[in-house]
Amino acid sequence: MSATRLLVLGVVRMYGRAHGYQVRRELLTWSADKWANVQPGSIYHALKKMTSEQLLEQVDVEPGEGGPDRVAYRITAAGETEFHVLLGKALSSPRDNGHEISAAVTLMTTLPRKRVIGLLRQQLVRIESDRLSARLLAEDSSDWGQPPHIGELYRLWERHADASVGWLRELIERLEGGEYVMADDDGRAFGEPPDDSR
Repeated sequence: MSATRLLVLGVVRMYGRAHGYQVRRELLTWSADKWANVQPGSIYHALKKMTSEQLLEQVDVEPGEGGPDRVAYRITAAGETEFHVLLGKALSSPRDNGHEISAAVTLMTTLPRKRVIGLLRQQLVRIESDRLSARLLAEDSSDWGQPPHIGELYRLWERHADASVGWLRELIERLEGGEYVMADDDGRAFGEPPDDSR
């Protein structure tokens, strides 16, 4: 999964309808180019590709101001399903590059609180298992005939897992304590579509 794909679906969904420049501007205000490596070209490519996959639909074409026309998009029912699937995967088992979990945390408030907590707990179990594996590898690496310094790689993996475990436990605790407005709470959660587009 691409973080760009999730973020583009999320922004179009959030606005109800949005054109490429609007999606780009929104993601740049979030600094997504830095923490998710979302580049302007990848945004426009994602919009076109997801339109061809019927996850988005074109709803309007506005004349561009001295440039190309602006095409407005809206998320389809299939796109809504894809958004929830991608968000669930990114919260429960993101890839190691960090882009997916960053995108997922940005959009997690669009899901019910208990759902997010459950997905994060799945990720926590996986990372705790990875941490234990890294610890065992670090302790036993010289027994396998590997050069002794290879154990440093396993210790690095263990420290990364330690940090992730600590952060996940704290986030779950904050969510259980009612922090952040989520999709099933009173009030409008960040990333939720306008009322007229639901």
